[in-house]
Amino acid sequence: MKRSSSQRVVLAGRRFAMGLVALVLLVAGVWSSWDAAHHIVLAKGREHGTVTVTECGGERCTGRYEPDATSPARARVTVERSVAAEEGDRFPVVVKPGTDVVIRTGVPGFLHAWMPFGGAMVLAALVIGGGLRMPRTAWGAGVAGAALLVATFVAL
Repeated sequence: MKRSSSQRVVLAGRRFAMGLVALVLLVAGVWSSWDAAHHIVLAKGREHGTVTVTECGGERCTGRYEPDATSPARARVTVERSVAAEEGDRFPVVVKPGTDVVIRTGVPGFLHAWMPFGGAMVLAALVIGGGLRMPRTAWGAGVAGAALLVATFVAL
């Protein structure tokens, strides 16, 4: 049985809409990840050092900042608590320009920065598999996103 032209238009419209939803999910994941990730990925010329966490509140931790050889000293810096920071922990950081906020570097910091993108990949996999009827691509995106989330959990 052949499809009519109206059925083909509806099918094409559905595929376009689902493709657009998947694209929006992935772009939103990259957008929210890039806020922290660009300080790690493009770290050349930024202030680098090590933070020793001394106090943690509900959302932020503060600590002593020990700069590397080329960075200026700072009395106190803050880091998001979501980076699995506990009192007494020491880890390498990069300072956000113009602030006293630091972002964890190294593999754990890199993975944590890209965690929103991993979640977006898992969500987009559902749209790709269900809406676009592309199960292999959906499995690839879902497994890659889940692997990123699990790797972040293990690294932190």
